[in-house]
Amino acid sequence: MRITKAVADLRRQIHDDLRRQHPEWVLPNGECPMCDAYEARLMELLALVPGSLLRPPTEWQIFEFIGGNQKR
Repeated sequence: MRITKAVADLRRQIHDDLRRQHPEWVLPNGECPMCDAYEARLMELLALVPGSLLRPPTEWQIFEFIGGNQKR
């Protein structure tokens, strides 16, 4: 999965802001399952954007990548 710098920056900002705004969500060990859920949902929604680099490759794209279109 490739992530553009803008998306990575947005994800980092949301990561930090959620923890700052909702310290009650952060567990004693520093993990934050609720924050993780918000971040995962963001990535799911961004993957729906047409032309998004976050989409998993299609079978055809994988076939092309591994050289499936080369004549033997």
